[in-house]
Amino acid sequence: MIYTFNKIARTSIATLLIGLFGCMQSNAQNWDAQINQRLPAVLKMHREFVSLPNIASNTDDMQRNVAWAKKAFEARGFKFSTLETTTLPVVLAQYTVDPAAKTLLYYLHLDGQAVNPARWDQEDPFKPVLKAQGADGNWDIISWDSLDGTIDPEWRIFGRAAADDKGPISMLLTAMDLLKANGQKPKHNLKVILDLQEEAGSEGFLSSLEGYKEQYKADYMVIFDGPAHTSNAPTLTFGCRGIARCSITVYGAKLPQHSGHYGNVAPNPIFTLSHLLASMKDKDGKATIQGYYDGITLDAKTREILDNVPDNNPKIIKNLGLSKAESVGENYQTALQYPSLNVRHIETSWKGPGLKTIIPEYVTAHLDIRLVLETDGAAQIQKIKDHISKQGFYVIDRDPTDQERISYSKIVKFESNSGVNAFRTDVSSAFGNQLSKAIVASCGVEPIKIRTMGGTVPIIPAINTLGIPAVIVPLVNMDNNQHNPNENIRIGNMVQGIKVYLGILSADFK
Repeated sequence: MIYTFNKIARTSIATLLIGLFGCMQSNAQNWDAQINQRLPAVLKMHREFVSLPNIASNTDDMQRNVAWAKKAFEARGFKFSTLETTTLPVVLAQYTVDPAAKTLLYYLHLDGQAVNPARWDQEDPFKPVLKAQGADGNWDIISWDSLDGTIDPEWRIFGRAAADDKGPISMLLTAMDLLKANGQKPKHNLKVILDLQEEAGSEGFLSSLEGYKEQYKADYMVIFDGPAHTSNAPTLTFGCRGIARCSITVYGAKLPQHSGHYGNVAPNPIFTLSHLLASMKDKDGKATIQGYYDGITLDAKTREILDNVPDNNPKIIKNLGLSKAESVGENYQTALQYPSLNVRHIETSWKGPGLKTIIPEYVTAHLDIRLVLETDGAAQIQKIKDHISKQGFYVIDRDPTDQERISYSKIVKFESNSGVNAFRTDVSSAFGNQLSKAIVASCGVEPIKIRTMGGTVPIIPAINTLGIPAVIVPLVNMDNNQHNPNENIRIGNMVQGIKVYLGILSADFK
C-alpha cells in the first residue's frame, strides 16, 4: 500500500511538473508567435527611433527625441511629463494600474555616445542599416525589405544608440502593445525615467533627486541598461562597481632639460614614477598597498553564485590576446569582486607634436580605482596616499615651491576624487527572486545571475539616495560595440528582451 501510494504520488507530481512546464513553454511559444508576427513593424519603428540623433550636448536633437518618446508612451496609456533640473529635464512616464499595487521605477536613457562618422562602416551613424554577417565574418548591408520575409535572429541593426539605450525602450513599448492586444495590463504601477544625459554623467537626473523624491518614489528599481551575458541568455545583474580617481605627479628639474647636457645629472621623473607605480602591484597583478582588499570575503554561498555564471574563462583570456590573467581572482567573476587599481593615462610636460630630446620637468599618472560594495572611495584613496608617503615621498596637493624642490628629493602632487561607491542588491533577495521567476515565466529559462558587473553606471548615487532595492536587467548583446563605432543590436536580443519585459510586466510583485 505504501509503495503504491508513493508511486502514485511520484507519478502525480511528475505529471503536475510536466503540465506546469508545458504550460510555461506554451506561454513562451505563444509570445514567440505574436512577437514574430509583429517583428517587422517593431524593427521599422526602432529604425525610425534610432534615426534621431541623440547627443546630449545638442538640446534641439534631444527635444526631438523627447517628442518621439512622448508620442510613443502616451499612445500606450502613459502619463508623460518633464521634470526641470539644473541642466536638461528628466522625462517621467507613468502608468498607474492600481494605487494599492507595488510601483516599479524603470530607468532608461534617451541619449547616446558621441560619434566619429569617419570610423563607421556606413554612410551615417544616425542612418541605421540592417546587416547580415557573411561567410568571411564581415557585416554586409542588406535591404530593409528583407524584414518582409523570414527574419534571421542573427541579423543586426547598426546605428548609434541602436543598443544603448534605445533598444530596451523599443522593447518596452512593444511589450506594452502585446499586453494590450491580449487584453492584459501590467500588474504593477510603472514610473519610467528617460534620462537625457546618462552618457554625460546624468547631471540633470542626479540634481533632481531631492526635489522630486515623491515623483521617484517606488518599491523597487529596475535599470534597463548594459549588455547581457556573452551567451545572450536572460541576465540579472545585482550590482556594479563604483569608481574613484587620483593623479600622481612626480617632479624632476624645474624646467625641461636637454638630455645631452644634463643626462646623468637631472633625474628623469618618469623613472621615479615607474618605481613608485611598480611598488603598488606585485608581478601577478595584486595590489601591495596595505589594506587594499580589507573587508572582502567570498563565502561558499557567494562562490556558488559566481561559479554558476557560465563564463568560458580560457576563451576570455585568449580573446584578450593574453597568455594568462592577473591573479587577483581565480576567474573573471571572482576578479570583479575586488577593487581594481588601474593606470589609465601617463603624460609628461612635453605636449607638442613629435619627439624632443629632453628630460621632462614632470610626469603625471592618472589612476582609476573600481570600487566594490565593501570598499569606500575615500578610504581607498587614502590608502594609496599613505602608500606613497611610505615610499619616502613628500606628498602635497599643489605644485612644489622652489624651497620644497631643493629640500626634498622625492615629491608627489596628489590630487583625487573619491567618486561614487558601488551598489549591490543581495542575489537571494525577495526582489531578485521575483524578477527571476518573472523571466522564467516568459522565457522558459532561469536567468544568469551576476553578482557584480565590472563597469560603473552614473546613477549609483540615485540608487543609494532613493534607498530601494535595485537590479540591472541588461537586454542587449554583449558584442554591440557600445560607445564605439558600429554600435548594433542583435535581432535575437530584441525578441528576447521583449519577452523579458512581458515577464516582468506580468509579475505581481509583493
